[in-house]
Amino acid sequence: MNDGVNGVALAVFIFFFLAVTVMGFLAARWRRAENEHSLDEWGLGGRSFGTWITWFLLGGDLYTAYTFVAVPAAIYAAGAAGFFAVPYTILVYPLIFTFLPRLWSVSHKHGYVTTSDFVRGRFGSKGLSLAVALTGILATMPYIALQLVGIQAVLDVMGVGGGENTNWFVKDLPLLIAFGVLAAYTYSSGLRAPALIAFVKDTLIYIVIAVAIIYIPIKLGGFDDVFAKAGDTFSQVNPVTDKPRGALVPAEASQWTYATLALGSALALFMYPHSITATLSSKSREVIRRNTTILPLYSLMLGLLALLGFMAIAAGVKVTNGQLAIPQLFEDMFPAWFAGVAFAAIGIGALVPAAIMSIAAANLFTRNIYKDFIKPDATPQQETKVSKLVSLLVKVGALVFVLTMDKTVAINFQLLGGIWILQTFPALVGGLFTRWFHRWALLAGWAVGMVYGTLAAYGVASPTNPSQKHFGGSNAEIPGLGEMGYIGLTAFVLNVVVTVVLTFVLKAVKAPDGIDETRPEDYTADAGDAGVSVELPPATAGSAH
Repeated sequence: MNDGVNGVALAVFIFFFLAVTVMGFLAARWRRAENEHSLDEWGLGGRSFGTWITWFLLGGDLYTAYTFVAVPAAIYAAGAAGFFAVPYTILVYPLIFTFLPRLWSVSHKHGYVTTSDFVRGRFGSKGLSLAVALTGILATMPYIALQLVGIQAVLDVMGVGGGENTNWFVKDLPLLIAFGVLAAYTYSSGLRAPALIAFVKDTLIYIVIAVAIIYIPIKLGGFDDVFAKAGDTFSQVNPVTDKPRGALVPAEASQWTYATLALGSALALFMYPHSITATLSSKSREVIRRNTTILPLYSLMLGLLALLGFMAIAAGVKVTNGQLAIPQLFEDMFPAWFAGVAFAAIGIGALVPAAIMSIAAANLFTRNIYKDFIKPDATPQQETKVSKLVSLLVKVGALVFVLTMDKTVAINFQLLGGIWILQTFPALVGGLFTRWFHRWALLAGWAVGMVYGTLAAYGVASPTNPSQKHFGGSNAEIPGLGEMGYIGLTAFVLNVVVTVVLTFVLKAVKAPDGIDETRPEDYTADAGDAGVSVELPPATAGSAH
């Protein structure tokens, strides 16, 4: 790692950061509506985004700075096992094609802003809605924190903030400034800010990956040499585990782990509140259908991005923290000015999803905790004000979390987040296709999945850090099969079994159902259909630009 500050890279990084900051504040005037004091406007961009804006927004939402840093870091550390992220992002798009248009339609019809709004309306259960809301907030917080980890990795490599012995305030000041600015323009512009900035973020990432996938292998002697060096490195025995460091191809013993992790992650991805927030911001169900067909372009990018992990090994990158491997590779291999462009892509790649995540978590609190349980008669203006304030508190909480706790703790909580959010799948996706499930059975299934998943993850020790006895991974033995698999998927299966069995029991004893406020035709309604209850203001009803 270079000593001192990389001045050229830092200057380029600051230039792009200032550019997106200006864009973030100007976004408040972009496609401005007549009535800005509503969650539809602040939290969903007026539900007015067309195909390309939604595509960039969803891409900026799902493919984050942590993805940019962590996926190739996993390849760097363990080899092909880290590629699970590529097949799961391929699996997810046919899956969401089946249910996201239905969710958009019923949400547009009834003015739902969150998944919990839909669950409450579908099953007539504030308790189940609260469970979904709390799970969403809980799973989102460490996700926001990990965006900070991505920015910190870039700042560390650029030499900003000083060394470990530097005063904590000076060391973390650049991070405090970055998220102070993020908080300000998110508060001001709402979802329009990340939607506008996503264009810059995704463009930079595509440029950096296109250059990296051509330029770096040429400097390293070609892909043959890259894979040969990586294979030699992975074959070396790790003195801590007394096993090879990794493999270019997953071993037979790890195939169940690989498959269940990919499937479980695919099922969980669009359960996250920020994924749904970006989805509901689009102006028609046809926009959602188109996006499920073109979003796989990001999976191609992700596959190329993952290869950077092999390149870091071949380039001889040595870091104690695997999260620094790719930023360090960029600094070592690129000219200083282009390293600055790459660092800007990662940094902006943290700001966009962090903004959307904080908005999504704030919307959940406002609609499904504040309005449902604290102030049922809250006006749209009051809802918007509360949501803005909570979005600030969420970002502050994530910042404190990262600055005061070890980074591995944030990563472990993110692993838990995936396990937790998957347990909302039966209520959300099941509710979009059938109302057969009983609301109490869904709540019981959710509770069983949450408890099992948390306890199972608690019992997993880190395979590489002997001192980490708990939350050391997301895989454990699958009960009854004897194979290692993703804890979240096992918990999900238990969740579904409990839900189905209890539904039979509760229906047999004629337990009361809640009132369903939706109708079958609501699930296929489009923006122009008669009877749609949410009218877009004239200023937001136009086509996307």
